[in-house]
Amino acid sequence: MSTEQEIRGWFTGRLPDEWFTAPAVVTVDREEITIVGTLPVPDDGADAEGFAEGRIKRFREQTRERRIEIAREAEHRFQRKVAWGVACGDVSEMFTTLSVPVMTRLRQPERRVLDTLVDAGVARSRSDALSWCVRLTGEHADAWLAELRTALQRVEEVRAQGPGVSGNAAADSGEEVDDQER
Repeated sequence: MSTEQEIRGWFTGRLPDEWFTAPAVVTVDREEITIVGTLPVPDDGADAEGFAEGRIKRFREQTRERRIEIAREAEHRFQRKVAWGVACGDVSEMFTTLSVPVMTRLRQPERRVLDTLVDAGVARSRSDALSWCVRLTGEHADAWLAELRTALQRVEEVRAQGPGVSGNAAADSGEEVDDQER
């Protein structure tokens, strides 16, 4: 399975330099790769929101074929769907997104929380309520989640350097190896 670093590197090399004003933000999970690029904003004091909406629409139309081509290559190479989005000033838009069902088991107290959100009109369904809870948690726990993701990346790096990586687990573990085994 490809690492986040490998995927980010591939997209950095594959995306046309003229598309965005800065390197695209590449977000990876088990099912999806999300690419969000930044488009230039006006310097002349034009209506910023109107300009951004027009710029985003133009970018979406002009790059559609290339984005589809790049997405197909990435989906084949990394076995994940690709979603696209852009930001221009204060306006951002996702062109494609993937909704993935996630199986979960909840006890009655957790289900009651979801049902309360549905009954109050905050969400249309338990699924929407759960999504709302996850988004809210993500917004309020951003720093903690970022630290946790960094720690997980470090764990992956240590695992990659661990025993058994070279193919000889006994030699890597420090156990004595019989001369005939070598």
